[in-house]
Amino acid sequence: MFTGIVDDVGTIEHVSETPAGVELRVRCRYTDLVEGESIALNGACLTVRECLAGTFTVAAMATTLDRTTIATWRAGTRVNLERAMRLGDRLGGHLVQGHVDGVGVVRGVARTGSSLLLDIAVSEDIAPLLVPHGSVTIDGVSLTVNALPEQRVVQVALIEYTEGHTTLGALTAGDHVHVEGDMIGKYVQQLLRMPSPSH
Repeated sequence: MFTGIVDDVGTIEHVSETPAGVELRVRCRYTDLVEGESIALNGACLTVRECLAGTFTVAAMATTLDRTTIATWRAGTRVNLERAMRLGDRLGGHLVQGHVDGVGVVRGVARTGSSLLLDIAVSEDIAPLLVPHGSVTIDGVSLTVNALPEQRVVQVALIEYTEGHTTLGALTAGDHVHVEGDMIGKYVQQLLRMPSPSH
């Protein structure tokens, strides 16, 4: 479980293909990672396989590659990092599972005042989970839905701090991003789909 509060931006150092998918070596600021712990890379929860001071490796299987942008990552790609939350941690963002629901496409980037507005096209199954002023995770970052300017498009606003401490400030139109809908919304959606019990 994560909160969507990115605490480091790592850099992919090496990508190698494996029979099951790919293995990634990532440079980061962490010095106390342990093998087997969960870590989110651009919002995708992966398991640390090996770790040294300042680097770690993770593997992504074919299923993960099909649902994310990880297959396009190369040496030099910058990724938002978040370690799994511990019981008792502050929940500064919202409840994030690290399960990417789909890949969105940046439709537009515009600056208004001190904020950067991103319009992101999302898939048909994610759109119903979005509500004005609700929560959404974009590339692992917990954000508030600023507006829903058109069907299947969500607009989020980045404050200066988020621009400077994540990869989102470098996004341009046409870029692909990981999107995770609000977990509470998913459960509500599933409950509404269930048939009413017969009496």
